[in-house]
Formats: sequence, structure tokens, C-alpha cells
Amino acid sequence: MSKLSAEEKFLDLSDYGRPIAVAFASRLKDTSATPVQVTFLFGISGLIAVYCILNGFYVAAGLFLILKSIIDAADGELARIKNTPSYTGRYLDSIFDIILNLMFLLAIWHVTYHSIWAALLAFASIQLQGTLYNYYYVILRHNSTGGDKTSNIFEIENPAALPGEKQKTVDFLFKVYTLFYSVYDKIIYRIDPNAPDTPAFPKWFMTLLSIYGLGFQLLIISVMLAAGLVELVIPFFIMYSIFIVLFIVIRRTLLVEKAAVNV
Repeated sequence: MSKLSAEEKFLDLSDYGRPIAVAFASRLKDTSATPVQVTFLFGISGLIAVYCILNGFYVAAGLFLILKSIIDAADGELARIKNTPSYTGRYLDSIFDIILNLMFLLAIWHVTYHSIWAALLAFASIQLQGTLYNYYYVILRHNSTGGDKTSNIFEIENPAALPGEKQKTVDFLFKVYTLFYSVYDKIIYRIDPNAPDTPAFPKWFMTLLSIYGLGFQLLIISVMLAAGLVELVIPFFIMYSIFIVLFIVIRRTLLVEKAAVNV
């Protein structure tokens, strides 16, 4: 099962590692490797990137950030190839992402002259940006005729465990997930509560929005690190949030235009 039907797929700028991820997952198809094991592998890549940042190996850090993005896509691909979707993998993936994002920003704060408050603001900014992208993307997937619906638009209730996973594990990871993400979900929802009623998002809009995807965010950090611009990473992502307002205005305008056409 793909995330979207063939007719609804768009150019996802944050998903540049997908071809390599698909090839990697395909090599694991007939092995005992599980998607959760691949998730731990991208966690290790992220930790190596943190180590490299702290020790001034910025080019290497950028490479491991990109590798992390590629492996991050591979766990989901492996789950689809083996037809073993799970909430365990879905929540663990997101939990690892937010912890690693915080570690990346704290590592950059440690090697620069920015205040801890600026670093935390940049972290919150990155999370809000990613939440907006995921919010619209999951809505699109749920409205798709054949999309992957493992992720919910609103994570409110503990989901029932899927075959092959334990309910206790799903319940625990759900609690951790909501602890980490609920505040960002609520902020974005309050800003744009009517988005789930949108019939469809244009492909060009989703492509533009994908600059807020985690893969693209990490690519920006990688390029800035390799270019010796580590001091600019934290202020950049704080300012980068200005597009949140722009995307929501565009989304609301599209909805109004479509409603007017249908009248």
C-alpha cells in the first residue's frame, strides 16, 4: 500500500531519499529484518550526526543527517513491502524524530553563541512547521482513494493494535507520542480547524508545503553545516516559520474558491 494513489502523488521535496529507501527496503524484503529495527538504525545515524556536530565535523554531520532521512523513509517502505503496518513503528518513528530534532538543535546551540531560549524556540518552530505539513498530508492521505491510513488526522484515542504487535506497547507509545506532539497538533488545529473538510489539496500546493517536511528541514541543516553556516541554523528556522501563515492563507483561499465554484 502506497501513501497516496497514483493520481494524487505530488513532488515531495522532503522525500528526496525515497528511491534509495525503496531499494534498501527491497533488499531486506526476504530477510528477518523488521521495520522497527530499521527505525532504530535511523536513530543511530541521528546520534552519530549529533556527535559530529559537537566535535566540529560538520560535513560528516550533514551526511549522517541525510542518511538519517533516507533510512527514516526505509522503515515505512519495508512495512509496506512486507505488508506489516504497525502503530508501534508509526509512533516510535515520530518519537525518535522529535527527540533527535531536539538533540540536533541543542548540539548546534552548544557549539554556537546563541542562547538556550533561541535554540528551544528554533526547536518549537521546526516542530510547528513539520506539524503543519503532516496535518495537511495526513488529511490528503485519508481523502485518497487508496492511501495509507495508519496515521490519523487527530491522535485522540489509543488505536487497537494491528496483527503482530502488542496492545500494551501501542498504548505506551501512544501516551509518549501524545505527550510530545499534542501541543503542536492543538496549535495547528486551532489555527486551521476546517482543513479536514477540504476536498483535495492541489499537487503544487503540497509540493510547496513539503519544504516543511522533516527531510527537507534536515537537508537545509546539512547544507548550512557543510557551508560553515552553523551560526545561522537557529535564527534561520525561527524566521522560516513565517511561511506557516502564508500556507494557511493559501489553503483557506483555495477552500473559498472551490466553494464558490461549486455554488
